[in-house]
Amino acid sequence: MITNIRAIWGMARVMLHSRLERSEAGSVVEKVILTAIFAALALAVGAIIVAKVTAKANSINLN
Repeated sequence: MITNIRAIWGMARVMLHSRLERSEAGSVVEKVILTAIFAALALAVGAIIVAKVTAKANSINLN
């Protein structure tokens, strides 16, 4: 009985390990894509803030 449990446990570990190895290959690509998306969003938000601040500064009457 214990030998069967050890065999099942060993097979489960091997299957889990192989599944984790396969998923890491796509993980790098996903991280790069997500990083690029977040960088683009940060640039867009920065551009919006700069535009709003510049518009507000230009609307100030200095006379």
